[in-house]
Amino acid sequence: MSAFTVPLFIRGEVITDDLVSFGTRLEHSFQAPDPHKYVNALPLRSPADMADLYALSFEEILDLLEELGKHLELDQNPYIQEAYEASILANPFPESILRTGYVGLQAMFSREFIRELAETSVGIEYLEGWVPRTSLDGRNLRVRAFGSRTLHIAAGNGGLVSAVTILRSAITRSDVIIKAPSNDPLTAMAIARTLRDIAPDHPITEHLSVGYWKGGDTAFEEQLYKPEHIEKIVAWGGFASVKHVTKYIQPGLELISLDPKRSATIIGSEAFESEDTLREVAVRAACDVGAGNQEGCVNARVIYLLSGTDEQGLERANRLGELIYESMLQLPESLSTKPKVVNRTLLEHVEGSRLNDDWYRVYGGENSEGAIVVSQLDEPVHYSMMLSGRVANIVPVDSIDKVTDAVNAYTQTIGIYPESLKTELRDRLPLFGAQRLTSLGYAASVNFTIPQDAMEPVRRMCKWIVDEQCDPQQVFPLWQASDLVR
Repeated sequence: MSAFTVPLFIRGEVITDDLVSFGTRLEHSFQAPDPHKYVNALPLRSPADMADLYALSFEEILDLLEELGKHLELDQNPYIQEAYEASILANPFPESILRTGYVGLQAMFSREFIRELAETSVGIEYLEGWVPRTSLDGRNLRVRAFGSRTLHIAAGNGGLVSAVTILRSAITRSDVIIKAPSNDPLTAMAIARTLRDIAPDHPITEHLSVGYWKGGDTAFEEQLYKPEHIEKIVAWGGFASVKHVTKYIQPGLELISLDPKRSATIIGSEAFESEDTLREVAVRAACDVGAGNQEGCVNARVIYLLSGTDEQGLERANRLGELIYESMLQLPESLSTKPKVVNRTLLEHVEGSRLNDDWYRVYGGENSEGAIVVSQLDEPVHYSMMLSGRVANIVPVDSIDKVTDAVNAYTQTIGIYPESLKTELRDRLPLFGAQRLTSLGYAASVNFTIPQDAMEPVRRMCKWIVDEQCDPQQVFPLWQASDLVR
């Protein structure tokens, strides 16, 4: 029996007809309109229809988004409440962590945050009009950032992803279709329906569509994923789903890939300067591991520790592992709890490590609550790619070279302690693939106004259009080039 219904939202119209069943990643299912019956209604009829977005000033867009935020309070908005309840059924996050995301929705729509997002990720003057400059060869240039017809394949690791997707689309004046994820099927829908209630005829409302279809539904995707319908696809998700989307990429249809990444931690020997310092480092590292139950790309999984690998170094590593485990259990439930869903194969590996104490020390994990596995050699556990559910691996090393060997193009965030070590490494780690270096303890403290995955996705969502004025007295006229060769 279906647990809930996911409507289809097409440019302000809410559709609940032609329902079919879909499964979630857990044991529940839901109903949604048959996407095949509405695929032709999703694309914008004509690119010319986006002109109404350019009749809006940026301040008018801010007015709408700020007002929208006022109506997204969890305890007052029935759509948000429904989305929250659906996520409890469909998402592996525990209820307390999910609630934190929904409570934080309103802050995403503050006027100050949206203005910072627009200014730092694009530049408001480029969103508002034509920005002039003169090039070295004498031509007068005017550049403007235009929105695009964009499909967003959103991630389901928290409602804030849906919020930032809608914000990015609105400030760039894009026509947007959002594919809701099966583990968060109603958050984007809830925001869209709230927008419809407060501004049913607003251009932002009329250029927003949200729906669910199963990823990999080739018959559906081949009709929608075409350059005549969509100019850009912003894809969040796992390796397989992002790779699947690449089959549709062609001239005129660009992929902006926010694909899966792995994150890590580097802790210098300074952590052992005093007991107080060691305990602070343990709390910070525990936060990087446990926040959001280690479900995000930003979470620490392998912790490289410059403790050395001699007997004293291993003792230090084991002590830190014990303290990180204890600190992780003390994290507030709004941030981290015992996982609702666990990887049984991973737990079997952890138990295997526990039995092999010549090579590993394991702290915790007996009740699937999470564990810290401390390697007794300078190598990660062989199952390091599986680490999740608050299970991390400390790897003691003698030099930083061992760490850089492990950094690659899939490495996103690296939390580093102390700051002096981060400064030392910041010109080196990006050469190996690292994309974000942050203070230890802040890996999961995400700011959507900064670059993401080593790029600026909002800037890439825009089409950068150039208007050139070339005066033959200033810019050499090519039609006179023959005079030069006589």
